[in-house]
Amino acid sequence: MRTYIVGNWKMNFTIGESSIYLHKLLKKITPSRGLQIAVAPSLIALQPLSLQLDRKKIKLVAQNCCAKDFGAYTGETAVAQLRGLVDFCIVGHSERRYVFGETDKDIREKVAACIRNNITPILCIGETESERTFGETADVLRDQLASGLADVSKEDLAKVIIAYEPVWAISSVKGARVAVPDDVSCCIDLIRKHLKSTYGKEAEDIPVLYGGSVSPSNCGAYLTIPGVNGLLVGASSLILDQFNDIIETAKRVRS
Repeated sequence: MRTYIVGNWKMNFTIGESSIYLHKLLKKITPSRGLQIAVAPSLIALQPLSLQLDRKKIKLVAQNCCAKDFGAYTGETAVAQLRGLVDFCIVGHSERRYVFGETDKDIREKVAACIRNNITPILCIGETESERTFGETADVLRDQLASGLADVSKEDLAKVIIAYEPVWAISSVKGARVAVPDDVSCCIDLIRKHLKSTYGKEAEDIPVLYGGSVSPSNCGAYLTIPGVNGLLVGASSLILDQFNDIIETAKRVRS
C-alpha cells in the first residue's frame, strides 16, 4: 500500500514564503515509488502554488472546505471550487472540531462533498486528554469514524484516507505530549478493527495515517507500526530540513 507524508502548514507562511518553500522542497526531493508527498498550504496560496507544482513529486491538499457546492455562504470555499487545484482535503481536524465548533454532521457532509467532487478526504479523528483519561478512547474513535463515513458507500470507501491524530499529542495544544508508539498502535488497531467490522474486507485498503507531534526523531517509529500508512505532519512540515528528513526516513522504512 502507498505511504503518505502530508505536511499541514496551518495558518503559516505568506504566498511568497509558501512559493519559496515549495521551490526549495521540489529541488530537494526525488520521486519514490509507493511514496506520496503532499502539502497543505493556506487557502490563498493554493492557486499560485498549483502553477509551480510538479505533481509527480508533490500533491496539494486543502486544509478545509465547505460542503455546499455553491450559494450564499460568505467566506466559505466550496469543494467544487477546489476541484482541479487539490487532490486531497483535510476534514474534521481537531482544530476545526474544537476551536471552530464543527459538528459530526458538518464533517460527514464535507467527506461526502469531497468524494462527490473527486477529491480525497483525509478524515481526522482522535480523542482529547480527558476522554483518554476516562477510558473513552475506543468509543470516541468508533463514533467519529461511524459519523464521518456515514454517507460513504462501500464502493467509495477506497476514496477515503483516515488520520488518527490524538488531540493531546498535537504540538499546538497546551500541555501536549508526544504519543509513544504503543499508544498509537493500540488506537490504530481499534480503528482497523472497527473499519473491518463495519465494511468487511474492503476496509483493508483504507490508508490510515498518524499525526501528532511528528518529528524527524520519532517518525521512523510511527511508520513501523502495523496498520500505519503514513504521517500527517504539523510543526515539522514548516521547517524544510525537518520535513525532508521525515520524507527520507519514510523512503528508508518503506523500501
